[in-house]
Amino acid sequence: MTPDLHTRPEITPRYRREADREIRAFTRDWTSRDDRIASLSYFGTFAAYFLTLWLAVLAWPVWWLVVPLVVVNAFAGVRLYVLQHDCGHASLFSTKRANDIAGHGLSVFTLTPYRVMQFNHNEHHSHLGNLDERDTTEIFTMTLREWQAAGPWARLRYRLYRNPLLMIPIGGLFTYVLAYRWPKNAGRIDARGVIAHNAGIAAWLFALWTLAGAPGLAVYAGTVFVAGCIGVFLVYLQHNFEDTWWDRKPDLNPARAALQGSSALDLGWWWDLGTGNIAYHDIHHFNANIPSYRLRRCHRALRRKYEVQTIGWPEALRSFTLKLWDEDQGRLVPFPPRERATRRGAVTTEA
Repeated sequence: MTPDLHTRPEITPRYRREADREIRAFTRDWTSRDDRIASLSYFGTFAAYFLTLWLAVLAWPVWWLVVPLVVVNAFAGVRLYVLQHDCGHASLFSTKRANDIAGHGLSVFTLTPYRVMQFNHNEHHSHLGNLDERDTTEIFTMTLREWQAAGPWARLRYRLYRNPLLMIPIGGLFTYVLAYRWPKNAGRIDARGVIAHNAGIAAWLFALWTLAGAPGLAVYAGTVFVAGCIGVFLVYLQHNFEDTWWDRKPDLNPARAALQGSSALDLGWWWDLGTGNIAYHDIHHFNANIPSYRLRRCHRALRRKYEVQTIGWPEALRSFTLKLWDEDQGRLVPFPPRERATRRGAVTTEA
């Protein structure tokens, strides 16, 4: 029988330090690779990707058929990226060689060079929750003190950067269409791989043009745009929510950074299917060896044992109003009221 919620121990910072080994042992039971499941996930996602892409081209220009097919295709593209992410952790297939081959094979369709993604993401895992290493995070977060010390132009740039109406669509296009064509550290990590990756994308686009013409490229552009928006939406919420956690060394606790500083989004079964279960990001950071096809079941088993915080749609959407890390309160907060409005209120009060 599942224990009552209130009888389960809560994963608090104090409890987590005491139970770190127990939780790690629990998640270790979910790290076994199954090449049959991995192959089904890998080739099944590719099948869904190509099928919906081709159906959308055939349906062109009937928008009420094209649009839902583009959305499904975009989710298939996001799922391909999650599988590539698994390969980077060597957690999808049972051997490193199989993971690397699969990861390179995915890169053309995720628009993400494999070795660069692998290096950057491993850096992100290494410095999770570290306020002194925020350049390794996917979404930059300014502290409240930094905001208060910033000039008007720095504040304006940050306001625009953290505006979801700009960050989600423009951020997705910039990252996957432009930045990954030659990442800033490409020359140091895998320059030849990035060149080969870009050549593969050019060949894919030429094949799409040859087979489907302008409708094919238009549909593909739509799927890239939607997939980029979904990707940025996920990346933001993975570490930007009200009760997230950051700290500085020597007080930085990696277990707390993983379990409290990473979110567990419970947005429904269809969302989990379309995003490869990556929304259960807390246990992924706690144990990156868990394959994506076991993350959902592992998280639900963990919830039967512990009281784990999850985020639904209302909390997820509200998280986009949070902009700054307040080191004194230890939480993510909105922008403070504008100084002009504050001064006006003070004058009114004095009057």
